[in-house]
Amino acid sequence: KLIKINKLPKNIWELIAAGEVVERPASVVKELLENSIDAGATAITLEIQNGGIRYIRITDNGCGIQREDVPLAFLSHATSKISTASDLDAIGTLGFRGEALASVAAVSKVEIMTKTAEEQLGTRMVIHGGETVSLDDAGCPNGTTIIIRELFYNTPARMKFLKSDKSEGMAVAGIVDKIAISHPEISLRFIKDGKEVTCTNGSGSVKDAVFAVYGRDFADTLINADYEINGVKVEGFISKPFNSRGSGSMQLFFVNDRFIKSKTAVAALNEAYKNSIMVGRYPACVLFLTLSPELVDVNVHPAKTEVRFSNEKAIFDAVYYAAKNALSNDNSRPQVKLESGAVKTNTNLNSNILSAPVPEAQQRSFSDYTLPEREKILDSFNNPYVNKNSGQSESTDYIFNEPKADYAVNDGDIDLSVKTGELNSPAESQPVQPITLKNEENRKEEVSFKYLGEAFKTYIFAEYNGKLVIIDKHAAHERMLFNKLKKNLKNEGSQLLLKPVSVVLSKDEYIAVTENLDIMKNAGFEIDDFGNGTVLVRSCPLDLEKEDITELVSEVASYLASNKKDVLPEKLDWIYHNISCRAAIKAGNIQTDYELIEFTKQLLADDEVRYCPHGRPVLIELTKYELDKQFGRIQ
Repeated sequence: KLIKINKLPKNIWELIAAGEVVERPASVVKELLENSIDAGATAITLEIQNGGIRYIRITDNGCGIQREDVPLAFLSHATSKISTASDLDAIGTLGFRGEALASVAAVSKVEIMTKTAEEQLGTRMVIHGGETVSLDDAGCPNGTTIIIRELFYNTPARMKFLKSDKSEGMAVAGIVDKIAISHPEISLRFIKDGKEVTCTNGSGSVKDAVFAVYGRDFADTLINADYEINGVKVEGFISKPFNSRGSGSMQLFFVNDRFIKSKTAVAALNEAYKNSIMVGRYPACVLFLTLSPELVDVNVHPAKTEVRFSNEKAIFDAVYYAAKNALSNDNSRPQVKLESGAVKTNTNLNSNILSAPVPEAQQRSFSDYTLPEREKILDSFNNPYVNKNSGQSESTDYIFNEPKADYAVNDGDIDLSVKTGELNSPAESQPVQPITLKNEENRKEEVSFKYLGEAFKTYIFAEYNGKLVIIDKHAAHERMLFNKLKKNLKNEGSQLLLKPVSVVLSKDEYIAVTENLDIMKNAGFEIDDFGNGTVLVRSCPLDLEKEDITELVSEVASYLASNKKDVLPEKLDWIYHNISCRAAIKAGNIQTDYELIEFTKQLLADDEVRYCPHGRPVLIELTKYELDKQFGRIQ
């Protein structure tokens, strides 16, 4: 059967062409913002409603469009950016295809008002579905205002593929963030559903733009990078090694002020951080690559985020050496910030000691006493119960304000905390790390064993059931905490934080977390949506530090974002793994012998603790027979 070839009518081929450029509201915003930038605007305001599906308005103070050119702007392949084929070899503008306005007008209701500085009156044009409705004079300021209403109103099938208003709005915010950072010389204001989300000052400083978009916490983790090699100049910022992230979503690369996605640049950056950050962690960056337009081809995809370089190795080397050089010049170290009143006094001390008043005269340092007083004190220490004058026994307590650590022991709830006081000697510079374990209701009878000691601040040695038992304290504690989370989290709830912790996420991670708050709650996190890519953590499971909370929430957010179609309650195990790993005592931490004894007692009494959540054994056993064999006692 012969198949006849038909020429498609204009309205159909326009809809097909629009699908290549306009995928969602964020696509529209990207194209229109780039037009404003190419028009020389120094101030741009973007407003959206319902995620940009129902309403988008962009106002700029650029050069505007002349009256006779307004209708041409909405024709396919009509552009002011290029005029000859050779222009494609050196594209210096963000837009050049001449498809954006025509594609947007084909699937929405468009209203544009524009005026140049030379014209007395502006121009207003209304287009519905690619058809001109009106073209009139209008009173308006210099520049252009374009309004998009009811996106995809004439293509219902496309509407089905759009996500929620919140998700689409965050996708728009992601575009705005990248535009704001790539052009810090432009004052960019973003309003979503009547609320201002982003506002940059147009100072020209990239650091100011990063601060306005991602906040102080992220901006403070960055260090300067500046390098040039083989005709490629790299400028911007990279994160400090100890501020790595759980995903690469905060790696931003710009080529000639255009945001791009480049596997070569990503590989170079990650290679530069090799052996500087943990495996599975990723650096963040805001890097600008400047090179001749002839060396990069941006005419690869309608979205213009995928580019080709004529020399990929030059790009790799430039990014690699820029990052490596910045890291070698950075001498910063993680800083510990002590808040006022952060040190807590242990209130579990013996009540007799707490209630006994201390005479004011005895609240002195040993050096404050006179020589006769010192001799008397030393004599009392050598023979504290004999009064040399009367021959009668007496008890004399001298209390000095010397730095020291007091510990409280409470069976069943092991929490040895360092009391108030500064540690002066080098040997005391590393405080004792507490192990916190609460007895289970149905705890088995305590086991009998002999505690032998600890090696390398990592392994506990004990004699148990005729065998030498070697315990990895981190792996064992991690499994015990993991089991506790699995069994008792719903009953015990989570730990309320005295001060909420703010976590800045990428837009995809932010959407993933805010759309899965129920899963986060089941995992013990109470999280509030703070807006603009930031969440507030109000409670968390176990005793996590602020840094651990931030990193853990970022990792969980990255996981949820990468498994959008596979987020089920059973996936909480992965979250529990991370929580227990971070909350567990670490190899190298110092604990007291009593604390390690109680820890071993609980471990040996729990038959369920065999492997850590990652599959590593928590203990190994060595029989007397094996030892005798090693020493040649048994042939």
